[in-house]
Order: sequence, then structure tokens, then C-alpha cells
Amino acid sequence: MVAVNARDAEGALRRLDSSVLVVLVYGPDDGLVAERARRAAESAVADPRDPFQLVRLDGDAVASDPGRLADEAGTIGLFGAKRAIWVRPTSRNLVAAVQAVLDTAPPDVRVVIEAGDLSKSAPVRTLCERAPRALAIPCYADAGADLATLVDATLKTAGLAIDRDARALLLASLGANRLASRGELEKLLLYMEGEREIRSEDVAAALSDVSAHGLDDVVDAAFAGEVGPADAALRRAFREGTHASVVLGALLRHALQLLPLRGDVEAGTPPDRAVEAWRGLFFRRKPRVVTQLGAWRLSVLRDTVDLLQRAVLASRQSPDLAEAAAAQAVMAVALRARSRGG
Repeated sequence: MVAVNARDAEGALRRLDSSVLVVLVYGPDDGLVAERARRAAESAVADPRDPFQLVRLDGDAVASDPGRLADEAGTIGLFGAKRAIWVRPTSRNLVAAVQAVLDTAPPDVRVVIEAGDLSKSAPVRTLCERAPRALAIPCYADAGADLATLVDATLKTAGLAIDRDARALLLASLGANRLASRGELEKLLLYMEGEREIRSEDVAAALSDVSAHGLDDVVDAAFAGEVGPADAALRRAFREGTHASVVLGALLRHALQLLPLRGDVEAGTPPDRAVEAWRGLFFRRKPRVVTQLGAWRLSVLRDTVDLLQRAVLASRQSPDLAEAAAAQAVMAVALRARSRGG
């Protein structure tokens, strides 16, 4: 098939039909790669939750045994259902495995290969761009119209309006990675729960870099259970002019970032490995976050998110008491952490 232009990637993904046997999704934006690969795989089957219909394979395992992919693709689906095979990323060469699938051309299956940033001469990319029944879909960082479309669609679904200045600030805060952008938008939606219109101060409070406001000490002391240092850091932040909404936004954002990582820890991932998924974490903060991941329980983190959301709402309903609400939230988090996450 003809190589897909990055600007036509979404259209190509929507137009996928049964004639396409292999879909290669590649590019530097690993979040967008994962999202598009998921869509390509799930759209091929009736029930993506059925492990017999949607099969996930590790890329390294496929590279080690090239015939395995063709064997899996040739397996007849239970009750004749169409199947999809989703191959996760690997740095190893998958050309032999993909070529075997294209040569055997099994019916009623779609193979989706998730890859990283491939050069034009990368063998698997070259193969999929030239093979009649393959398609190579590039994924580059969202920018311009793509990013605006993502933001507008997300806010429309949530029933939220946004003024022009706030939208410009939001767009400027996103775009490096689709997965990261969706994560930031989810934080904003949680922060705006119960509200109808997003303002610039809401975007700043929900998404701004904590370290830029000198709040690392407040957040880390609170989540470490250090009551005295947390209180001292909070008072210092207020003296420096930091608004209570920024403090609460930093606390809420931190709790939301801990949630999925703590879930990984409770599933068996060591804290020092789970923390690697935290994009943009300042290296000097990493040891403290690793300790937090080892101490907090997932159920208590969820309760803490609820507590912080209520504090945000209280600060909006009674602006004169916003600093008191922030101080109470900091102490509540610290006391929970003091008991090792509950």
C-alpha cells in the first residue's frame, strides 16, 4: 500500500477494513502509538474484552520465534469470530514474523504491530509500506489542529465550556505526548467536577508545574507524613504569594499521579520500577516518590483524592476561607501518610 502521511493517519485508521491484514503503528509519540494501536486492534473484533478474540503478544517473544506470529494468526477463532493480534513494542527486528503472516495470509484476522520511532529505511516499516495488505500509520506529537481537536472533543464530551484565554493556556500546556496530554486533560476534568466553565486560573491550578510554584516541599512533606515541615512549607508558599487554589491543585495532581502507579505496585511491580512511568518527575524527587509508592494504599489514595476534590470545591464556594481549606487539606494528607497511607 502507499505510505500514510501523518496528516492522514486518523482518516486511514477510520477507513481500515478487512482487506488490511497487518497494521504497523509507529512514531516518536509512544502515547499516540499505543492509542492508535489499541483502536486498530479493538475495531477488528466484536468483543475486545474477549482474550480469544483480541490476543496480546510481547514483541521480544515474537522476534525470538518469528513463526509464532503466523501460527497465532492462523488459529481459527472460537465460534468463527474474527480475531486480532496486538504485538507490543520491541527494539528487535520483526520483519521475518510479519513477512510470514503476509505470506500465509490467514483469513479473519488483523495483526497490529506497535513500534517506536522508525526511520524511513527501517525494514519492518519498508515492508509494511510496500505490501499490498499492510498499512504503516505514523504517530507524531500532537500540534495545531490535532491538539485543538483533542481538547475540544474532550471538553465537549464532559459538557465543559472554556474561554479563549484558558483554551490558549491549555493548548500551550499539552502536546508533547498523546498519553500525557490525555492524562493532563483527565486531571483538569477531575479538578473541574461540578463546574461548567474553565477559566485560566483553573488551568493554571490543575496543570501547572508544581516545582515552578515552589510547592515540591509542601507536596512531598505532606505525602511523607511530615506534619511540621509540611506546615512550614505551606506558610512559606503563602508568604511568597502562592494562591490556595494552586496548593490544592498541586496536592490533587500529585495524588492522581500516584494512583495508577500504586495500582502497579499492588499488582507486584516494585516501587522503584513503577516510578519510571512518571513522566517529567524531577530526579531529586524520585526517592521520596518511591517511598510514597511503597507506603500509601490504593484505597486510601482514592479517599484522599475525594478529600482534595471537596477541599477544592470548598475553596471556590468560600474564597475567603481558601487558605484555611488548603491548610486543612495539607494536614489531612500528612496525617494519613503518617499512618503509612492509612
